[in-house]
Amino acid sequence: MKPVWIVDDDQAIRWVLEKALARAGVPTRSFSQAADVLDALAHDTPVALVSDIRMPGGNGLELLRQLKERHPGLPVIVMTAFADLDSTVSAFQGGAFDYLAKPFDVNEAVALIQRAMQESAQPESPEGQGEAQNNERWMMTQSSSTAMQEVFRAIGRLAQSKVTVLITGESGTGKELVARALHGHGVRASGPFVALNAAAIPRDLLEAELFGHERGAFTGANTLRRGRFEEAHGGTLFLDEIGDMPIELQTRLLRVLAEGSFYRVGGAQPVRVDVRIVAATHQPLEQRVEQGLFREDLFHRLNVIRLRLPPLRERVEDIPALANHFLTASARALGVPVKRLTPEALAVLTKFDFPGNVRQLENFCHWLTVMAPGQTVERADLPPEIRAMEHAPAAGAMSPRPPAGSPVQAIGTVVQQAPAGAVAAEDGAPRNWQDSLLRDAQYRLERGEPAVMATLTRQFEKILLQSALDASRGRRVEAASRLGIGRNTITRKLRELGIEDE
Repeated sequence: MKPVWIVDDDQAIRWVLEKALARAGVPTRSFSQAADVLDALAHDTPVALVSDIRMPGGNGLELLRQLKERHPGLPVIVMTAFADLDSTVSAFQGGAFDYLAKPFDVNEAVALIQRAMQESAQPESPEGQGEAQNNERWMMTQSSSTAMQEVFRAIGRLAQSKVTVLITGESGTGKELVARALHGHGVRASGPFVALNAAAIPRDLLEAELFGHERGAFTGANTLRRGRFEEAHGGTLFLDEIGDMPIELQTRLLRVLAEGSFYRVGGAQPVRVDVRIVAATHQPLEQRVEQGLFREDLFHRLNVIRLRLPPLRERVEDIPALANHFLTASARALGVPVKRLTPEALAVLTKFDFPGNVRQLENFCHWLTVMAPGQTVERADLPPEIRAMEHAPAAGAMSPRPPAGSPVQAIGTVVQQAPAGAVAAEDGAPRNWQDSLLRDAQYRLERGEPAVMATLTRQFEKILLQSALDASRGRRVEAASRLGIGRNTITRKLRELGIEDE
């Protein structure tokens, strides 16, 4: 194991960190000034580095800059007794893993260093280098969910035809990406792809946007302008939010679809176009037809092939890959290192309902790139709305509820009564927890839940620690002794698991 390097002119600080890390089984190497560190880097590299900011003979922030130039993947923790806004901002801008203000809790410092070591042990993933440059292609080729595999198969069948396609789905599911995939994989890939959002353009301008206008057709029409239909000639025209198109324009659109020609606004000569139409909406068009807001004949003209795009909650298997992709893309856009989700954080993320679908997940990843401390995103680093959902009463509905009389119990619940058929000890405690664990693990695996081992291990440890604390009336030393672990270990695990004891 490579050592952790400690850089501080204060011998006492170096000694404290050396002893604390030694108890945790972490080798160290200490330096009193930055120049010695730079010399040592010519022959060796640490797994992580802890450096003071203000030192004689060298500035910690300058050392951080040089370290990032030579070894951009090296986690660097900066510490100082002069904690101010400027130094904090400068440290993070320089690429520091985290910031440690003196005086600090030794156990917290060790936990932070161990977290940095874990970060260093994870290799830099090349994932996303080409993906960030071609986001649409990646989104439409990477999925492990059954629902999206059906979409992929439909794209494959439809891409080689000119048939009109109607894409339905909730907002944020990626309907335009599907339209681009239909175009990019089809016979018209060499032609233009033109997109128009019917809800984003004012009603009085939408007609000119679609069909263009002749010079002098109206006030301000000083030149001839080609519309979106002409721009898409030989390619694909994507009409997004088609359900919001005004009823009078629906008539003109129907005529174009039927005849393949139209007149520009103020024009007298027909314009013929060869355009494939791909429309999309999040609204139920059948209801809008019944309400008189959408022409029934246009609906049937568009509804030749309907392609439903599933919401993110129906494709939870894709959340880990999508999250990693968005984190990579966001980091590259901001010019910062890519952050990684821990299995615990990922497990919480996959249980979120995502009413905003893929777009909302992308926004969360942008938020994490900017706001999450360190390069590894823990459960506590997630956005507040996700963590709030974890503790909401409705969240209990996500877990399986065993039928009456069943021996199955959730691993995180307290068993009040031994199930039927359970073998009981003299004090009445049930002994069928292995069976319960087996059933719970099987359910999670069949459901496709990620990081099952990490989730169940965390719950198992939490139950043991809480039970030991209850049995010892909150005395940590006694609880640790009963469990057969050390005092420092129980302190660290209590902090990691978020257990409050008296």
